[in-house]
Amino acid sequence: MSMSPFVALCINTALSLSALILFFFCLFFLIECIAALFETADAADKDNWQDTKVTVLVPAHNEEVVIGSTLEKLTPALKKQDRLVVVADNCNDATAEIARAMGATVIERHDIERKGKGYALDYGLQFIESDPPDVVVIIDADCTVYEDAIAQLTQRAIALMRPIQATYLMVRPKNSQSSKDFVSQFSIIVKNLVRPRGTARLGLPCSLLGTGMAFPWSVILSCDLANDHLVEDLKLGLDLTIAGHTPVFCQQAKVTGYLPQQSQAAKSQRTRWEHGHFQNMQTYVPILLKEAVKQKRFDLLLSVLDLCVPPLSLLVIIWLVLMIVSLLFAIFTTSWIAAAIVATAGFCFLMAILIAWAKFARQDLPLHELLTIPFYVLWKIPVYLQFLVKPQSVWVRTERDKTS
Repeated sequence: MSMSPFVALCINTALSLSALILFFFCLFFLIECIAALFETADAADKDNWQDTKVTVLVPAHNEEVVIGSTLEKLTPALKKQDRLVVVADNCNDATAEIARAMGATVIERHDIERKGKGYALDYGLQFIESDPPDVVVIIDADCTVYEDAIAQLTQRAIALMRPIQATYLMVRPKNSQSSKDFVSQFSIIVKNLVRPRGTARLGLPCSLLGTGMAFPWSVILSCDLANDHLVEDLKLGLDLTIAGHTPVFCQQAKVTGYLPQQSQAAKSQRTRWEHGHFQNMQTYVPILLKEAVKQKRFDLLLSVLDLCVPPLSLLVIIWLVLMIVSLLFAIFTTSWIAAAIVATAGFCFLMAILIAWAKFARQDLPLHELLTIPFYVLWKIPVYLQFLVKPQSVWVRTERDKTS
């Protein structure tokens, strides 16, 4: 059964357009990875560090398992004029008691109608507003903050008067040899280290990652944090970028956490992250395009590209589907244009992954583990299908594992 010329033309146009869009995303991803190979200058003014007043704000919801370890590492990094404030948000465990015993100032919030990290942060900012610091640093309750990270974040926030994002990586659970954990760790290295480092080298805004964030007081005071968005950090970064307070990446400051050990917790975490990312794409792509024209800012146009690069697993799925459809179409019509564009996009994606692995993940991810990526993609398919059927709309905290 032959295909009519008109139908063939329509299909070929649709496939070629889809292939071009995929190519631009993959090319931009490759450019980010190449740019990440080059160092960026450190603009910190270290002379201001000792005179700066810092408040470290720690939102915590039922974190009794991990908060002691987090605060133990945070406290030595603070100067005498600094404050450590824990927001015990809708807790029904010993979080508040443990934090007080560690020397933190603890405020408790009880509001079961308004759940989410954004509300906890807003409550904390209202508390410290009567005695405001120079810089607010936000740290999640389940993180390990490396030595000098608070100092480095504060120095750059003061020097640039812009929001600063630390390197935030998640490592696989201790003694885990799961291929899924290896690939998950690699995907986070790409998302939270390689791409932010690349965008920094290109002079583009950095996404905020939820923890290891520093804000000059005047900047964070202008923010509306009281929301229950699934990824309030990404939303906050986009809002600040549009407002002209573009976040800056600080690779030298390091914060780490652990990937969840339990499969259900890992799936819940990924669902929240990726559904939240898709929702932000739907909301902010038209806003960024409008503001780019209105403000005559080319960086906002490039931020659209950065935001639209989907999670790596989804990018693989999209490429595979388009490749199969384009090849089938080429076989029946002898038009190989779409297939050639998709193949080129795949080459860009493969080169980006290899560059990221060789430079930033060789020690963490053995080369043979890269071969398990297809199985990791299969594990992620239900997450994407759920977004089409019933996207997550309520903020859900990921269950914690003991870190020691």
